[in-house]
Amino acid sequence: MQAQAATHHAARKSLAPGLALATFGAIAFSGKAIIVKLAYRHGVDAVTLIMLRMLFALPLFALMAWWAGRGKPALTRRDWFGVVGLGFSGYYLSSFLDFAGLAYITASLERLILYLNPTLVLLFGWIAYRRRITRWQFAGMAVSYSGVLLVFGHEVSLGQSAAAAWGALLVFLSAVSYAVYLVASGEFVKRLGSLRLVGLATSVACLLCIAQFLLLRPMSAAFEVAPEVIWLSVLNATLCTAVPVLAVMMAIERIGPAMAAQTGMVGPMSTILMGVLLLGEPFTLWIAAGTVLVVTGIFVFTRTGR
Repeated sequence: MQAQAATHHAARKSLAPGLALATFGAIAFSGKAIIVKLAYRHGVDAVTLIMLRMLFALPLFALMAWWAGRGKPALTRRDWFGVVGLGFSGYYLSSFLDFAGLAYITASLERLILYLNPTLVLLFGWIAYRRRITRWQFAGMAVSYSGVLLVFGHEVSLGQSAAAAWGALLVFLSAVSYAVYLVASGEFVKRLGSLRLVGLATSVACLLCIAQFLLLRPMSAAFEVAPEVIWLSVLNATLCTAVPVLAVMMAIERIGPAMAAQTGMVGPMSTILMGVLLLGEPFTLWIAAGTVLVVTGIFVFTRTGR
């Protein structure tokens, strides 16, 4: 009996830091949209802004890849092709589309759209591998998408129909691009390990974002941004990009991916709260109802999909 009590106490003791890490990671990730919206107030464009974020994040992700790869076999040519493809889809394209979309829609709607990602992963898994979708999962998807449509309809009603539609489409395509990465990354996670793969793929994405800037903008444009944009980009690269990646990885090691994913449900709420407090975005019954629908639908979807 004492041994069981000691084991239970140890489990609870290890659960608390895992939940704290997962919660911190979800909140830090959600802060990215807030920082991007704040930077846009200083007249910067998406190409320059994402370049600055990735420029400051590159040393952190390169260090992560090196640390995770110590003592491991060198990558084969096939591994490198996979890393480049995953870096393009999962971190370069999805990040750029997300940044571009945030110029047109609120941070709240952006976070709700991105939160649909598990449903897209399931759909692509069904298309690629014929994985079964249950009726409960269909129901959860329907509830979640109705919540996003509710919030989207509210933004359209505010007279931003064309801009809101374009921004929502860009962010949804961002979620699609990241879902493709998640579906395709399974084999490479097993071969390379999750931390090494993330470090390598994000390093590739950083280089692609820098190359995109050099192709589309003069070098002088990087030095013409407001000082606030630089500091916001440093904060985005560290607190909202590299640090939460490590926090979520550490949380998964302690409490498992299922509980870490459930804890991530705090993300949409934290984005809405920060949007209201830091950006002055409106909080209406429409947004509250849409958020409840999205979170409830994803909860049903993930719980019944185990």
